[in-house]
Amino acid sequence: MTQIAPELPIDVDSDTGVWTTDALPMLYVPRHFFINNHTAVEQALGVETYARILYDAGYKSAWFWCEKEAELHGIEGVEVFEHYMNRLSQRGWGKFVTEAIELDAGTARVRLEHSCFVYQLGKTGKREEYMFTGWFAGAMDQILEARGSDVRTRAEQTQSGAEDGCDVGYFQVSPR
Repeated sequence: MTQIAPELPIDVDSDTGVWTTDALPMLYVPRHFFINNHTAVEQALGVETYARILYDAGYKSAWFWCEKEAELHGIEGVEVFEHYMNRLSQRGWGKFVTEAIELDAGTARVRLEHSCFVYQLGKTGKREEYMFTGWFAGAMDQILEARGSDVRTRAEQTQSGAEDGCDVGYFQVSPR
């Protein structure tokens, strides 16, 4: 197991305790803590309501992150999307693999391996990773706008590793 990932610098301010990566403030919490909070909110609000809230918040956050990272690293297009998938994969959510992406068409297919939700919750028979869907559409739409495209997308989870008979999750991005 790798103890330090030099490609993912984490700086901790010794005076404030604030963690930063890629010049953005970060929070570091145990997986069980996050998942327990996630499932408590899901139970209180219902899956449908919570999923919509997470989609919108995730979309906005992914847009912002991709915009800032593109500027910081001087990258654009597919390279921004791949950078985002790489960073998500390095932060414990799971391993995100872009299986297909066509910017002109506004489409992408992302495979999720080693999902933090599946590791924590096990085989629930449900699509547990719905919180990620807005991330993919937000990233794609920021990239499209930066290219001057009017195409806007939506994303949906089509499979989860938490479902019986499935080992990985899949997400599809397509035009609205």
